[in-house]
Amino acid sequence: MAKSGAAPTKVLVFRGTFIHATPSTAVQILEDSLLGVDAEGKIAFIEGNEKLDRLSQSFGFSPSDVIRLDKHEFFMPGMVDTHIHASQYSYAGTALDLPLLQWLNTYTFPVESGFEDLKVANSVYTQVVKRTLKYGTTTACYFATIHTDASLLLGQIANHFGQRALIGKVCMDRNNAVKHYKETMQGSKDETLRFIAELLDKKYPLVKPVVTPRFALSCSSALLGQLGAIAKNNNLHIQSHISETVEEVKLVKELFPDSESYTDVYRKHNLLTDKTVMAHGCHLSDEELTVFRETGASLSHCPNSNISLCSGLLDVRNVLNHKVKLGLGTDVAGGYSSSMLDAVRRTLDTSKCLTIQNQDYDTLTFEEAFRLATLGGSQALSLDDQIGNFEVGKDFDALRVNAAVPNGPIDLFKEEDPKIILEKFLNLGDDRNIVEVYVAGKKVVPFADHN
Repeated sequence: MAKSGAAPTKVLVFRGTFIHATPSTAVQILEDSLLGVDAEGKIAFIEGNEKLDRLSQSFGFSPSDVIRLDKHEFFMPGMVDTHIHASQYSYAGTALDLPLLQWLNTYTFPVESGFEDLKVANSVYTQVVKRTLKYGTTTACYFATIHTDASLLLGQIANHFGQRALIGKVCMDRNNAVKHYKETMQGSKDETLRFIAELLDKKYPLVKPVVTPRFALSCSSALLGQLGAIAKNNNLHIQSHISETVEEVKLVKELFPDSESYTDVYRKHNLLTDKTVMAHGCHLSDEELTVFRETGASLSHCPNSNISLCSGLLDVRNVLNHKVKLGLGTDVAGGYSSSMLDAVRRTLDTSKCLTIQNQDYDTLTFEEAFRLATLGGSQALSLDDQIGNFEVGKDFDALRVNAAVPNGPIDLFKEEDPKIILEKFLNLGDDRNIVEVYVAGKKVVPFADHN
């Protein structure tokens, strides 16, 4: 509230329909409401329009300055991609004819090795950041490559375009068929420390480093231990992969015979914390899910990739029943689409496939998938104190959606209520419907001319 006698704080105010999730309600719809964004990009208030006069006096704005949404428009929280390989974007939509481990050696590692060339990195990273922002990804948890300077460049590009991002320099010191794309244990440790120090030194407001062992198969026990210590000493996020395929799980057991499970490998190396997100988890046991809950670690569900590489079908209902934090990921390029709307759709497809196999299965609803793509993702990245829904005090990360945009993919036939419009957008919509994207209160899409 503006203090008496002081100049009023500049507040950006919208009026219309706001749709978000809460921990207890998968879809909450607030019609004819007012939402104010303060000068720091945080949500100052969200109230019914009947309180306009009081709010305008308290926050020092004129009712004539309120931005009114059209009839078929609504705001929703920005979507959170909890797992995406920025370096694989150039071949997204191709190369999906092999299972995971062969796919890595045939396509992924050769492409990633080319990111030593910063021109290559700049081209691909600029395009993936712009594309995901247009698709409504306001927060992305990125894998880069083993190249420190290119990974730093990804952070610079995300900051330039205004995307909230966790950036990971990939660490891998063994079991790579591409001989020139591998580190030594000491080199990986040293470059990880350099990456963290230099990225933090940039003081980007929305871009942070994340400690990134590729997965247990490509990291020695010594390297995993060093990375666990680095994350702990610097209070950093951690990301990796776990139990994506049956073959992978078997090989991890052979490489780490003293560990009880794949999860136990990470736990023993201090890589399971409340700031850890592990991708996939298709083949985790109930005992392993219990460890996830106890450590506060989260899972990123990447259904497009799981289906495209024939890796497995994650039982999301079982994960949620174990009270494990869960978000959604596109997993480009194992997943062929960089759109989180695709992740929502494939999440529902996977759940329905499990229902086909077991008619008693508790199928996910579209409302639950919406929550996973927004609030769930923020919880999985331990950012839910900052983003994920429209709570007062959180950053305004939001999408302005127009379901009736001219020449768009959605046809509306009658006076449909907001929940129906949301469902149509989730199932049919695309970037044409996302007319504006805000991150921390700043409009980042449409892109400014200087971008």
